Amino acid sequence: MPRIILPASWQIPERLSTPESVYLQAVSRRSYLKLLGAGALLATGAWPGCSMPVSEEEFSKSPKNFEFSDVDRQVYPAAQNPDFQLDRPITEEHIAAQYNNFYEFSEAKDDIWKRVGGFKPRPWTLEVKGLVKQPQQIDVDDLLKTMPLEERLYRHRCVEAWAMAVPWTGFPLNVLVKKMEPLSTARFLRFTSFYAPNIAMGQRGYGPWPYTESLMLSEAMNDLSLLVTGIYGHPLPKQHGAPIRLVTPWKYGFKSIKSIVSIEFMAEQPGTFWNTMIPSEYDVVANVNPHIPHPRWSQATERMLGTDQRFPTQLLNGYAPWVANLYG
Repeated sequence: MPRIILPASWQIPERLSTPESVYLQAVSRRSYLKLLGAGALLATGAWPGCSMPVSEEEFSKSPKNFEFSDVDRQVYPAAQNPDFQLDRPITEEHIAAQYNNFYEFSEAKDDIWKRVGGFKPRPWTLEVKGLVKQPQQIDVDDLLKTMPLEERLYRHRCVEAWAMAVPWTGFPLNVLVKKMEPLSTARFLRFTSFYAPNIAMGQRGYGPWPYTESLMLSEAMNDLSLLVTGIYGHPLPKQHGAPIRLVTPWKYGFKSIKSIVSIEFMAEQPGTFWNTMIPSEYDVVANVNPHIPHPRWSQATERMLGTDQRFPTQLLNGYAPWVANLYG
């Protein structure tokens, strides 16, 4: 067992129009999200509704969207933890870099990497607050100096049924939690992303911005929960959630909040971005489960980015030995 998509200018050819069946299937959710300014998520095959990714050679000529600070040069690449292995090839870096959900910048997935140039992930402060003995504001570079960074190979499963396999670099969330000394009343963590509508155009629309997510304290203490600062042996690019994001590989990807500015320890379950907007489609727990379909598509299989290879979806994304005990 592994460890661990000379006519008028507005006209388009009929052949490019969306099939009626696809439109009717998505229209109710699209209308709802349009009111909230968040767009729609559609799982419609390889690079759905998007341009094809540019080649590795062409991508290599574009801005990398990450920079090495003086501290970064000391910690990357981090040693790989051999306890976390994969049952499939690692997704090519240029593929993973060109296909991202980051609604702060765009509803499309294939152009996030082109839209994040104005985003500045340094300097960056992470605030830890709420029901803890040691509330702090911590510079991300100071975290890099003091936390046990390691590389882990994780599967990443999106609720839209696409997947990738990537080498994240980060440190166990439970190391930071222990350092903050939660009070006995703390049962949940709320994560909040940045809010900067002047550069993140997606935040100019309606919606419960900034983006928020949550974990039970028991989930946060599980060794799989990772605060990530790097990928593919270097710092996180902006489209992957620089400079620090959450990765919970047994949950759907929307739980792995990007560009975190605060972590708050709370007594009650907080609301989260997608669960608040569409609770019928986005469960607050969001564990990967092939037996529970999304209202508009099956979750029985997943499609790998870059190869379009199909794999059966594994319960808890294959990480049941680590986390099944959390749910009884």
